[in-house]
Amino acid sequence: ICRDSEYVARNKSQDSGIAEMEELPVPRNIKISNITCDSFKISWEMDSKSKDRITHYFIDLNKKENKNSNKFKHKDVPTKLVAKAVPLPMTVRGHWFLSPRTEYTVAVQTASKQVDGDYVVSEWSEIIEFCTADYSKVHLTQLLEKAEVIAGRMLKFSVFYRNQHKEYFDYIREHHGNAMQPSVKDNSGSHGSPISGKLEGIFFSCSTEFNTGKPPQDSPYGRYRFEIAAEKLFNPNTNLYFGDFYCMYTAYHYVILVIAPVGSPGDEFCKQRLPQLNSQDNKFLTCREEDGMLVYHHAQDVILEVIYTDPVDLSLGTVAEITGHQLMSLSTANAKKDPSCKTCNISVGR
Repeated sequence: ICRDSEYVARNKSQDSGIAEMEELPVPRNIKISNITCDSFKISWEMDSKSKDRITHYFIDLNKKENKNSNKFKHKDVPTKLVAKAVPLPMTVRGHWFLSPRTEYTVAVQTASKQVDGDYVVSEWSEIIEFCTADYSKVHLTQLLEKAEVIAGRMLKFSVFYRNQHKEYFDYIREHHGNAMQPSVKDNSGSHGSPISGKLEGIFFSCSTEFNTGKPPQDSPYGRYRFEIAAEKLFNPNTNLYFGDFYCMYTAYHYVILVIAPVGSPGDEFCKQRLPQLNSQDNKFLTCREEDGMLVYHHAQDVILEVIYTDPVDLSLGTVAEITGHQLMSLSTANAKKDPSCKTCNISVGR
C-alpha cells in the first residue's frame, strides 16, 4: 500500500479509526437466502484483486421504514456489525433482534484490519431489501407450550357463537345465499403469526359463563348472535390447529385455534404452517365421544378465538338478539400484541 495514500485515507477518517481505500473489492450482486423469522444467509461476489487482504465484513442492517438512513452514514462511525471474514454465504443470527415479517435493508463493506487496530474499508455495496419470514412451526410450538401453562381447567360447552350487527346477517342472507363466507384474518395477535393476513376463515367464540355454563350475554362485536351446535363445526371430520397466543396489555390472554374440515384448502394451509392438536386431548378445546355422544370442553383461563375455515350456512343454527351490552373495549380487531409480556412472548422477535 502506498504510504501517502494510506495517510490521506486515514486523515479523512481519523476521528473514527476507519480508513477508506479503493483497493479493497466492493461487494456486488448481494444474495439473501435461507430467510427465517430471526435469521438469514448473505453472500455476494467480489473481484479477486486484494481479496486476500480482507479480514472483516461490515454489515449495515436497517428496518426499511427508517427513511432517514443512508448508506454513507457509517463513513464516520463504526458500522452496526463487524464480522470476521468467513466463507460465504454467512449466516446472520443473533447479531440483531430481528423481528418476523419485517422489511429490512442491508449493505456490506469489505475491510482489512491493520496492525494498529485501524480498518481499511471498501466502498459500501448497493442496498438490498428483503423481508423476514413468519414464525415457523418450531416457534409456534414454543408459543403453544407457553399458552398451555395458563390455560386452566376445562369447562363444558355445547355451542359455538358469532356476534355481528343485524346488517351483517341481512347482507349474508341477501348476497351470499344465507352462507357466512370466510374472510382473510386481520393483523391482530403476534406479529410473526403465519395466519395473519393470509388464512381465510370465520371467527367464532365458545367461552361460557362459569355460573351458567352458557355463552355470556355481552359482546364487543354486535348485538346479534349466531349460535350453532358444537358438533356442526368440530367433529371427527375436522382437524384442530394452534394459531396464536397473545394479550393486549391486559391481564387476560387470547388463544387462536383453527378448525378445518379434513382435506379442505384451509386444512392444507394449516397443515404446512401450524402445530396440529389432538382434538380429544389438548389444553384448549376438546371433542370426545362419551356414551355415543360428542362432549365438548374449553379452557377456562384463556379467551379462545376459533377460526372455522369453510362457509357456514345460517340455517345450521339460529340468529337472535343478545340481552347484554356491546363491550367495544374487548374487541381484538387488528389489536397489537403487548411485546413486553413475559407470559405470551418468545425470544425471537414479536
